[in-house]
Amino acid sequence: MRRKNNYSQLAGVLLVAILAVAVSGGLAWSMGSRVPVVGAPAEDFRLADLEGKQQSLSQYRGKVVLVNFWATWCKPCTTEMPAMQATYDRLRDKGFVVLAINELEDDAKVREHIKQHGHTFPVLMDRENKVANQFGVFGLPVSVFIDEKGVVQEYIKGGLLTEQLILDVVAKIQKHEPMKAASLH
Repeated sequence: MRRKNNYSQLAGVLLVAILAVAVSGGLAWSMGSRVPVVGAPAEDFRLADLEGKQQSLSQYRGKVVLVNFWATWCKPCTTEMPAMQATYDRLRDKGFVVLAINELEDDAKVREHIKQHGHTFPVLMDRENKVANQFGVFGLPVSVFIDEKGVVQEYIKGGLLTEQLILDVVAKIQKHEPMKAASLH
């Protein structure tokens, strides 16, 4: 009986140690670390675009920014991109920008996809998944709307962006109406 208790205690200690490593960043690092809090400043980032030029979130201060995390293999991602393009075309002269952040894919593959579909919004390459982790991305697509001051106004995980949804969110942000986190499934 005493030996059984020792094994149980050892198993418990090992389980706690494994969980501690996972939570401290060992295993959890590969997933999104934390979802940005609506109403809090968005953490700045720097990524290269498809031409190799560095871009940062902070360079778009003064504009409403839709940060969209996507991949070419993600059907919902590619399905919502025409709505993003249409809204970008319609509002880019009115203080709106789309930053499409591709996760972990090859530049040539992404470049071909963007060219084939005629997208003109900036596409940034998150080659090490650092920005996706910074924004708590776990599963695609994820869209984060950031206001002119750099504050997160809406976080949408999953679902599908439509032109009307983007227009509505941008209008609310530009009118400075309070936003909330949303999860569409």
